[in-house]
Amino acid sequence: MGNEQSIQIDESVLPQILDKRDLASVAKYVKSPECKRIFVMNGAGVSTSAGIPDFRSPETGLYHNLQRLNLPYPEAVFEISFFRENPIPFYALAKELMPGKFRPTITHSFVRLLAEKNLLGMCYTQNIDTLERLAGVPAHKIVEAHGSFADQHCIDCGAPYDSNKIRDHIRKGSVPTCDQCDGLVKPDIVFFGESLPPRFSQTVPLLRSADLLIVMGTSLTVHPFASLASMVPENCPRVLINMDQVGDFGTRTDDVVCLGKTDEVVKEFCRLVGDGWEKELEDLWKETEKAVVEVMEEPVEEEETEEEKIKKEVDLLTSQVEKALEIGEVPKEGDKTSEKIEKKKDEEEKAGEESPTKEKPTQVEKPPTTAVEAPVPKPEKPSQANSGEEEVVESLKLDEVPETAKTTHTETSVEEPQIPAKEVETEIEQVRKEVEDLHVSEQLTPSVTSEPEVKATVAAPQVEPPPAGNKGDSPNVAGERGSCNSG
Repeated sequence: MGNEQSIQIDESVLPQILDKRDLASVAKYVKSPECKRIFVMNGAGVSTSAGIPDFRSPETGLYHNLQRLNLPYPEAVFEISFFRENPIPFYALAKELMPGKFRPTITHSFVRLLAEKNLLGMCYTQNIDTLERLAGVPAHKIVEAHGSFADQHCIDCGAPYDSNKIRDHIRKGSVPTCDQCDGLVKPDIVFFGESLPPRFSQTVPLLRSADLLIVMGTSLTVHPFASLASMVPENCPRVLINMDQVGDFGTRTDDVVCLGKTDEVVKEFCRLVGDGWEKELEDLWKETEKAVVEVMEEPVEEEETEEEKIKKEVDLLTSQVEKALEIGEVPKEGDKTSEKIEKKKDEEEKAGEESPTKEKPTQVEKPPTTAVEAPVPKPEKPSQANSGEEEVVESLKLDEVPETAKTTHTETSVEEPQIPAKEVETEIEQVRKEVEDLHVSEQLTPSVTSEPEVKATVAAPQVEPPPAGNKGDSPNVAGERGSCNSG
């Protein structure tokens, strides 16, 4: 907990409302019937423990980190005139501050606890992070003095803009434009040079009814927000919870200054109040964890890069090639297609034997089921070599195939893809070389080279499909004037 101090102009002057100028006396006062309406002022300091930077802290403050955006001066990112000329720096910053990335702090849940106890008169916040909303503070009890990411409009015609669309733009770092006039769109964050929301001025008179004012995490340097602290009645106790003493605190008899981190001080305050406040505070804060997880798990659609698109097309083409090769594979033993082809071949051979106009094949052994078994393996014995040569020659003599056999090939081609003629020629050339390696006799050579109608009659089942390689060739910031968590 922070050091508690009471800055007094004259130590002899006693408090009018509190017993002492300390946190315990404030806790006692809150439980009394006299304390019915508590007003809260939040600055950037209440959100720093959530991971959102304040404005002016050395090395870590928002203005220090904005140097990478090459701004003429840090405050320019929140100036409306600069935004009109160059909105890109703001949207680069907005991506880091976008609501949904941060969980409310214990201090935000403390404000909700006051609302749950029907003690909260109003919460004024400089912050644009909407963490009060996410913590569950009722919307009608919040005044976002410098606006927030909750809504967005065109800066020219004032037309509202869809919340989901602007979130997409912020994620991508792009600049949204109005659907009606093509003007620039920005969240309803108050920039330097813009007026504060009407709700701010409309609720200021309520401060005159305050029984207690709690100011947390603000430097009280940005007006008119800073002036709210002096608008409560003179005899209204005021509590400052901050890392430094700021404003005119210590000039009134019932001012209490608690220097320290806001989360630690409010937890101590609830412990001092008792009556289960400390546990209720912890329970309310636990609820915010679930709320943030739901927001953070929203799907984000990202545009595909050119490299990703090419990879996807290649993968699709590869799958298509593989599928085509599976269709063109040699039928396996027992396959219906294989049986049908075998049956047809038997009929062809029988028809050839009975035909008086055709010469019977000179080969002794039954030819292979399909020509895809070529090239013939090199024989181990001379007799086997001659038999293999005859099989190769017979498989290529397509002009001697009976008409019924040709019809059969045409019928089965529905199930098997046709092989390009060029690939057939390549296959024949390979067979020819195999025959030459086997020292085919000169009498057989003409029968291999003189096939006239190879291109027109070869069907897929008789030629091995090409390898796959050939197929492939075919803010939070709230604080400073309108947009910041003032530190």
